Amino acid sequence: MAPKALRITKVRTFVIEGVGSGGDYHNVKGGHWLIDSPISTPMSGWEKYRSSRTSWGINVLGSFCVEIESSDGTKGFATGFGGPPACWLVKQHFERFLLGADPRNTNSLFEQMYRASMFYGRKGLPVAVISVIDLALWDLKGKLWNEPVYRLLGGTTRERLHFYCTGPEPAAAQQMGFIGAKVPLPYGPDEGQMGLKKNIDFLREHRESVGPDFPLRVDCYMSLNVPYTIQLVKACEDLNIDWWEECLTPDDSDGFEQLKRAHPTVKFTTGEHEYSRYGFRKLVEGRNIDILQPDVMWVGGMTELQRISAMASAYDIPVVPHASGP
Repeated sequence: MAPKALRITKVRTFVIEGVGSGGDYHNVKGGHWLIDSPISTPMSGWEKYRSSRTSWGINVLGSFCVEIESSDGTKGFATGFGGPPACWLVKQHFERFLLGADPRNTNSLFEQMYRASMFYGRKGLPVAVISVIDLALWDLKGKLWNEPVYRLLGGTTRERLHFYCTGPEPAAAQQMGFIGAKVPLPYGPDEGQMGLKKNIDFLREHRESVGPDFPLRVDCYMSLNVPYTIQLVKACEDLNIDWWEECLTPDDSDGFEQLKRAHPTVKFTTGEHEYSRYGFRKLVEGRNIDILQPDVMWVGGMTELQRISAMASAYDIPVVPHASGP
């Protein structure tokens, strides 16, 4: 049983360095497919930024860790992306709401940090930093009650979890026993009709490698526009693509209505780069997204992910969280 009176006494932050560590999942060795293979991105409009995602700074922030200690000596921690700027935000701004507060009051602490940073935040790095703080608080709560966090959230809803694999070799994922695979789309709209043809050939080759029924998904990483997506999806109708992920910029929520109108039976997913329940409200209410993919390390932490999931459940929209790191 947790003590009746608890206060946060210390908040520490650490920059995490070293390849493969921390919450920035792009922190990998050079040559890894994740950063150094043809992948369509919002920067694909400039040829010099197409060969590597690190060329335009996808890994520039790095990782950091938050450790929160309560008055009984219990510590909770979490990692995320943000590096030195994230540590600065914790120290200069968010720490004031934590020190002396009861660590179990996660709803109140989230609201204070979110609202206090609204004049410069709402999305992006400030909310990602709040996410890591929130996850550290949930880790602390689990240790106080000596229970895994999933039990604090209401317990299990299924006996077994099924995983798909993201990467350039879906046939290898199939052989390893994953229930599906997701491939990164290689080319963007600015690479013209030749790029479009290469995308279609790329997806056709992978469909042939895994057979007609293995779930094959496509990650477009915010890089397409409405006309290009409609054309690409139409050209791939016979490939039985399970879902098309993050086709449009996160700010083009209205564009998904046009995609759904053009392809009403095709599954479109998004949400990886959306922030807070307010960002997801329009996606949910529009009913043009078939699966929501909030990232717990970016969206506002476990506190905000619960709210988004509850909102989605009222519309029977599945939530398949994106995973950005440990």
